[in-house]
Amino acid sequence: MSAIEVNCDPKEVGLDPDRLGTITRHFDGYVDQGRLAGYLAVVSRHGQVASVSMGGSRDREKNLPMTSDTIFRIYSMTKPITSIAAMRLWEEGKFHLLDRVARYIPSFAEPRIFTGGTPESPETRAADEPILIWHLLSHMAGLTYGFQWNHPVDAIYRLEGFDWGAPKGEDLAAQVDHYASLPLIFEPGSAWNYSVATDVVGRLIEVITGEPLDVALRRLVLDPLGMDETGFSIDEAKADRLMQLYVPTGDSPRQVVPVPELAANPFATPTAFSGGGGLLSTPHDYQRFMAMLAHEGELDGVRLVAPGTLAMMASNAIPNNEDFEAMAVGTYSGAIGAGIGFGLGFSVLVDPRPSWNPQSAGTYGWGGAASTDFWIDPYEELEVAFYTQLLPSGTYPLSQELSQLVYASIVA
Repeated sequence: MSAIEVNCDPKEVGLDPDRLGTITRHFDGYVDQGRLAGYLAVVSRHGQVASVSMGGSRDREKNLPMTSDTIFRIYSMTKPITSIAAMRLWEEGKFHLLDRVARYIPSFAEPRIFTGGTPESPETRAADEPILIWHLLSHMAGLTYGFQWNHPVDAIYRLEGFDWGAPKGEDLAAQVDHYASLPLIFEPGSAWNYSVATDVVGRLIEVITGEPLDVALRRLVLDPLGMDETGFSIDEAKADRLMQLYVPTGDSPRQVVPVPELAANPFATPTAFSGGGGLLSTPHDYQRFMAMLAHEGELDGVRLVAPGTLAMMASNAIPNNEDFEAMAVGTYSGAIGAGIGFGLGFSVLVDPRPSWNPQSAGTYGWGGAASTDFWIDPYEELEVAFYTQLLPSGTYPLSQELSQLVYASIVA
């Protein structure tokens, strides 16, 4: 069992303990109002865990309180782990970032672009550009997600069974070939769209290693970091430690209600391993992953990637250093995307000014569908993570509020 624990006096790392206490008071308000069932927030600086704030319940209906060893569905916080695994293989010379994806996954040999028509009867043309591996890692391949409602191709994904899930019985290889048969939203490399691309990266890892993705991730990332309680399923003996999944009601004020039916069975090995969103983890385990990132790719004498590799991953890959506001399709193209770019597996804060973000330029991280989030601020030597289980992730501005509270606590 792994529990996250404070291991320093906040004052020793330049943080005001009274101001850090505002995190608990603020998010307890969400719990008291019924807008969150429970939460857990971790703040680390200079490599030390300075604050673990938690409140509410991991399962409100069973009267199980939030604890420091609670297990969470981290959904898209899986993506950085998969991306690090892929870049370990890149460091071994197993592929080039400019390689065509079709070299490893032949079904991507002839991508087509959506040009019009309807989701039921789409019109397409042959793509002028191939999909390259860096396009997948940066979400610039032209793929999408069915649960998004930004483009007709999103609806095509839903019609094909890729809404909040995937067609039953398809393993990862079959799913990825299925994605390859669907039209792209844009020419690869010409825009940004959040997508199943990291699931395709997961399949790429399988092809290159000859291992199922769960085995490859454990060998390349999880075991070296001692992330023993992170995986695509958990033992049923740990069922009470798994936080329930919730959604908000439409009432005002909104209240959360449990929706266990929306989550995949956490105790069964999945048919397809989702490198884009399939892992369960604990704050302790994910803190190990974040600490490795903060230490430039190394933790406790074990190096996963070189500092230069991580610096490349945490640099904006969008051409001309553009941000989501300029380059993203749909949801991320508005004010929420101002000043934010994307690297190879992480979002990257290019310019804090457009959104008045207190984080430092160069801060990188990503969140999950159930309102989890994390970021690494290299300038402030800060690592922050937030855990809850509320779908969808944009229900409340939890990350923005946490960011304000955390940076207000920095006094030295």
